[in-house]
Order: sequence, then structure tokens, then C-alpha cells
Amino acid sequence: MPGGEVELHGMGLQGDGLAAKVGGKAGRAGAAVSAVKGPVLPRVTVGDTPVALALSRPRRAVIRIPEGAISGEVVLACGESAASNPLELRVAVPMAENLHPVANPAVDADGTVYATFSGARGRSVPVSIFSIARDFQVRPFVRDLLNATGLAFDADGYLYASSRAEGTVYRISPEGAITTYAEGMGIATGIAFDRDGNLFVGDRSGTIFKVGPDRGTGVGVADREIFVYAMLEPSIAAYHLAFNDEGLLFVTGPTTSSNQAIYAIDRDGRTTVYYQGLGRAQGMAFDVSGNMYVAASLHGQRGIVRVTPKREASLAVSGNNLVGLAFLEDGCAALATKDALYHVALDVEGRRLV
Repeated sequence: MPGGEVELHGMGLQGDGLAAKVGGKAGRAGAAVSAVKGPVLPRVTVGDTPVALALSRPRRAVIRIPEGAISGEVVLACGESAASNPLELRVAVPMAENLHPVANPAVDADGTVYATFSGARGRSVPVSIFSIARDFQVRPFVRDLLNATGLAFDADGYLYASSRAEGTVYRISPEGAITTYAEGMGIATGIAFDRDGNLFVGDRSGTIFKVGPDRGTGVGVADREIFVYAMLEPSIAAYHLAFNDEGLLFVTGPTTSSNQAIYAIDRDGRTTVYYQGLGRAQGMAFDVSGNMYVAASLHGQRGIVRVTPKREASLAVSGNNLVGLAFLEDGCAALATKDALYHVALDVEGRRLV
């Protein structure tokens, strides 16, 4: 991500050269200047774009990716002639700006991405949900939905959105028509469907609700079955929900801790800690191999963290202000920050959500 940091490892990443040393004694009017040998800081480029050094050591360098950079070869040069072997770096590019996502974006069967402009709690905005086409054309999709928060598609191609201000989940047709699906769920934030068509809703004050499926029987909102599925600690921001292929429901709820847990909830509502050691973990998504990708901090580095089925964590994408992600076709992903969407090639096949 622009603003993210990349570590380069190798040998001879600093060159030898001359540096000026200023010395002198107290009480003298002037100071002597002598030349001494010292390391020469390298120059680093990504493609044709110079990038800033955040750290320079003989065996390790850290670079910070500037706005406007694009994917290309990273080359580190010392002096006039010594240059490193090139390595390919993928840099995310903007898809849509001037948004306000607070959770994962959602993707329909045609590859169109949907993201919210959530706004301050209790305050309406002109457009609540935008659609972003494959060519990155941004269009208004839903208006007059207060504080749109979590997004998810069902198997029939209808989009669902939670309102954290109203405690309501709305059902949205492909044409953008809104109907109330379920209500009375506290500060409704993250939402996700299981394979059976049940909708799970995270109330950030501590409850995970299970909403029975609409099987076309004409069941009204008041008669739809809603259960308390699990209870967790309250979150300072939102609950984020995602299922894996085994039917386990995973939940994050950001706190102020840098040792935050990701919870797994089985089909009987039993809750266990799946992984612990992240900072401000938010939106999640799974690939077809069962790896979890979560917007979080790991060892002080912010970005998208990959947690394997063996529960080994590593940073997959470096970037700031990330709140969620969604996998696209061809191994790409849409990354949501607090005010924009970015597109990046990860060579990762995402799990089908429904």
C-alpha cells in the first residue's frame, strides 16, 4: 500500500565512502573539518520512482512506499555503479476514493465491488453505498440508509447491509430497492451468511445474533427467527464476521490492546480463541487453502496479516488505515481503508462466500 513499509534483506546494502566530521574544542572560535570514512546511504527505486529510506543497515533496509507509486522492480544502488539484483514489488492502486468503509467491501457474482460511506453515527449522508465496476467506475447504489456498516451477499444475489445506528439489517435488490430484513440487534455491525442461508450479525456491545433464513414462505420481519448465538466482550468499534469452509464463524472486535484475539465459534455456539497477538484486528477473508487474511497490526506493523491453518502469522500486505478486504477474481483483492478502496494483485484465490 502507498504509505506502507517494505524490508529489503541482503549483503552490502550500504556502500563505503567519505563523510565530513566536524570537531573542535570549547572556547575556540572555529572548528576543524576532516574527512573520514563512513557508510554511504543507498538510493532505492521502485520502477522509476525514488522511494524514501526509513532504515539503512549493511544487511537490511526499510523503504516507505510513496503515494503514486506503481508496481515495478525494486533496485538498491550504492555509489555510481554498484546496484542490487532487481526484485518485483506489487503496489496497490486506488479503486475509489472519498468513501468511508468501516468493514469489508462486498463483491457480487459479476465482480462489482460495493463499499459504504458510513458517516458519523446518527448522521445521514447523500449516498450510503457505492458500486465500483471492473473498470473502477464509481456509481451511487443506495441512498438514505443510516450508517451503513457491514455488507454481505446471499446466494440469490441480494446485498445485505447493517445499520449500526438503528440495529437493523436491510435487504437490497440488484436494482437498489431496500426492504427491512431484521431489526432489534443493538449496535449491528459485521454480518455474514453460512452455507444454510442463516445470517449472523455482530452487535458490538457483545452479542452475536443468528437470523433464520428467508425460505420464500412469506415470513415477515416480526416473525423471522432471531437467536442469541454467542456472547463476547464489547468492542470499541465494530464486530467483523467471516466463515471458513468448515463452518466455523470467526469474529474480531477491535480493542485498544496490541494482544487482541480472533475468536472461533462452532455450530453449537461454543467460543474459543483461534489466534491471539494482533493489534486492532478488523475485517477478515479466507482463501481456498484455509488461510485467514485480516486487517490488523502484527508486531507493530499495520497491514493485512495472513494466519495459516497452523496458526502462523505473517504480514501479507503492508499499509496503514486498513479496515477490511475482499478477494476478487484472478488472484486480486480489494483493500478497504478508512476512506478509500485499493486494488492489488496477490495471486490468492479467495473462498466463495455463499
